[in-house]
Amino acid sequence: MQRNELVQFLDEYLKIPEIKDYGPQGLQIEGRAEILKIIGAVDAHLPVVETALARGADMLLVHHGIFWGGPQKISGGFGRLVRTYIQADLNLYAAHLALDAHPEVGNNAQLARRLGLNVTSWWGKVNGVPLAALAESPEPITFEELTNRYREAVGDVKLVLAHGPQQIRRVGILSGSGARQIEEAAALGCDAFITGETSHAQFYDAFNYGMNVLYGGHYGTETVGVQALGQLIADKFGVEFEFVDIPTGI
Repeated sequence: MQRNELVQFLDEYLKIPEIKDYGPQGLQIEGRAEILKIIGAVDAHLPVVETALARGADMLLVHHGIFWGGPQKISGGFGRLVRTYIQADLNLYAAHLALDAHPEVGNNAQLARRLGLNVTSWWGKVNGVPLAALAESPEPITFEELTNRYREAVGDVKLVLAHGPQQIRRVGILSGSGARQIEEAAALGCDAFITGETSHAQFYDAFNYGMNVLYGGHYGTETVGVQALGQLIADKFGVEFEFVDIPTGI
């Protein structure tokens, strides 16, 4: 299919123009006009780019793009990265907050779905956009069972802090770096909170608020949205899609 047609669909479906982010989202680098194969990944840096090119990609579809904040000099390591894209005529499409927030293919919606939870509402606003899912389990489950489901349906668990109720019904979910939202999750009556990574500063919040917290890793919690979005594109347009798993360990 044609790149412009795909970009128009993605921009509208993800509401890219409507969501204020930390840098320009959508098509960050324009490459060849025809898209036959898309490689999906969490990140957009050299190991991922090299893997995408080796697998014949026309577009790299990612959660974390390469442009953040203000203007950047195309020099040094960043210059090397940009030149690799341009020389390969490879398209780069990024969806950051838009992919966290999406109610169907978003990271948090997909985490809930994989864990057998039903999303009831949204919270955790960033730049005015609620990113986090508030989800309910159809039947009460233990925190241990929720953790096992995560391992089976998503991947490795980095850290488990079991300081809340033994029976879990309401779960807050915020992919990536969401440890600062433990207080808000507790105020919403969550029995457990699932996020990506923490820091020393937030480590004791689970104790202080009596909260069960599962840290699945920043990378790990943000693999699911790109996979769901890529599969949607493949089904809708007949374009080949492949997700490449290149974890950072964080």
